[in-house]
Amino acid sequence: MDFDQITTHLGAFGRYQKFMYCLICIASVFSGIFTVISAIILAVPEHRCKIPGYDNDTYEVQNERHQEYIKRYIPTSTDDTQPYDRCHIYAHDDWDNISHPENVTKIRCSSWVYDQNVFKETFTSKHDLVCDSSYKTAMATSLYFTGVLVGANVLGHLSDAFGRKISFIVGVILLIVSTLSLGLSPSYTFFCVCMVLTGGASEGMYTPGLVIGLELVGPSKRTVTGTVTNYFFAVGMVILTGLAYFIRHWKYVEIACAVPTSLFLLYWWLLPESPRWLITNQRYLEAEQILRKAAKVNRVSLREEVFDHKNWIDIKTEKTNKRKFFQLFKSRVLLIRMLIIWLNMCVINMTYYGLTLNTGYLDGDYYLNFFLSALVEFPAYTIPLLLMDRIGRKWLHFVCMIVGGTACFSTMFTILHLDQSYQQVTVALAMLGKLGITAAFSIIIVYSAELFPTVVRSAAISTCSIFKWMGTVVAAYIVKSGNFIDGRFGRVFPMVVFGVVSVVAALLALFLPETMDQDLPETIGDGIRFGTPAYKIKPDTSSVDILADKNVTCSENDDPGTEVSESYKYPE
Repeated sequence: MDFDQITTHLGAFGRYQKFMYCLICIASVFSGIFTVISAIILAVPEHRCKIPGYDNDTYEVQNERHQEYIKRYIPTSTDDTQPYDRCHIYAHDDWDNISHPENVTKIRCSSWVYDQNVFKETFTSKHDLVCDSSYKTAMATSLYFTGVLVGANVLGHLSDAFGRKISFIVGVILLIVSTLSLGLSPSYTFFCVCMVLTGGASEGMYTPGLVIGLELVGPSKRTVTGTVTNYFFAVGMVILTGLAYFIRHWKYVEIACAVPTSLFLLYWWLLPESPRWLITNQRYLEAEQILRKAAKVNRVSLREEVFDHKNWIDIKTEKTNKRKFFQLFKSRVLLIRMLIIWLNMCVINMTYYGLTLNTGYLDGDYYLNFFLSALVEFPAYTIPLLLMDRIGRKWLHFVCMIVGGTACFSTMFTILHLDQSYQQVTVALAMLGKLGITAAFSIIIVYSAELFPTVVRSAAISTCSIFKWMGTVVAAYIVKSGNFIDGRFGRVFPMVVFGVVSVVAALLALFLPETMDQDLPETIGDGIRFGTPAYKIKPDTSSVDILADKNVTCSENDDPGTEVSESYKYPE
């Protein structure tokens, strides 16, 4: 008996599944918070060099005397949107008088004062991670995503070996420790270590929990429920915006987000172990108890044969044939498709996180822009749900990428050629770009899974994680690269990069076949023929009881290209 048949008998999305799913959605909120929290705690406030010998120097002008000292020591900025040069100070010995420099020399400074109107303090301002040290903020952000990659692998293996529930709780404990330590970081090195641990813990908590929540959901509801969790990720961003707005101090924002995670320890008593994992590891009695409880809560009467352990022997986790996986590289067709998917995964993640981190560089209210950046994700996740099964994955993905990329690139014209009164247009274009890229993110997850043959699907999707990681790491450095370019072009440079690469990735995606209403490829041979006239469109089975009447014969050891013979028994 297939495990999906068991979930169908239980009810695709009954009360028991809904309760478990709600618990996981709450955890997804905190995954959203910690994934983008670096945009708050590592934000760069407006700043200038500190005036030498002026002990109580502040960014705000205190009085006329203070104003004269600022004029004497602080050069004006080459960027007309900034009042001061952020990294240089005049060597005051070269001044003949207090108002007119003669043969003045600019030198790089080593201490700064910061504007406290937007943030009272960030980790960046506390440790002076600006100018020559500005790369350190990008490094800290990239280390978070490095932790995500490591956590996905380490806790993923732990999940397979000891169970989803244990892996989830280990992730929770690590998240509590790392996030609280992050808020108390005394140094940059300690902060970076905590960022790695937080990234690993966040991913380690989210993925096993999601697996538990979705494995009991019936196949007909799994795609929708898997997508809906993204909404709660966006809810986390909205909550983070509110906390940051009212607190405005990086340390207390971090602690305020960290403390509630301790409540997830209660999930040890609330979340069950994955029944599929228990069955796979021949722990049949424990699986039976969970399934009987689910049936009772769902008010479903199940035949005893459903709980017959002999029928569970064939339920196994999907394992990849490594020999067949490497055959993806031998076929030119499959290799090109895989490279296109990898590029799109990299570009989408790079642009998504780049636009989120770049919010602080847009004109206008920082918190309002960050709020809009979170809010735009709700329609972005809705678009694929409504249209993906109507107009297809390929063209919807293409349109979303083109819209997102073009919007990002168009900010070049508003920033470079329009004055400050039109910068709301820049914000609108940035949000349109975020909407398109976020929608494309939801599509590519489904699209890529459908393109790869079943025999290599898990391994192929796992390789996508590496390219997603590469995109997120590069995003932080692209955003910071604008700091090393003078003038307005430094502000628009990251947006131009995101726009160009998104359009290129969209055009390449046109070489991928459509997967809507198609039988998914099973063998390597199916994958090669997929999208060609030789590959048949899925037959209409609306009048056929697949579970009862479909006989599929296929040898496990089919050579690549072997056709799978299927015979459908139609009611007489």
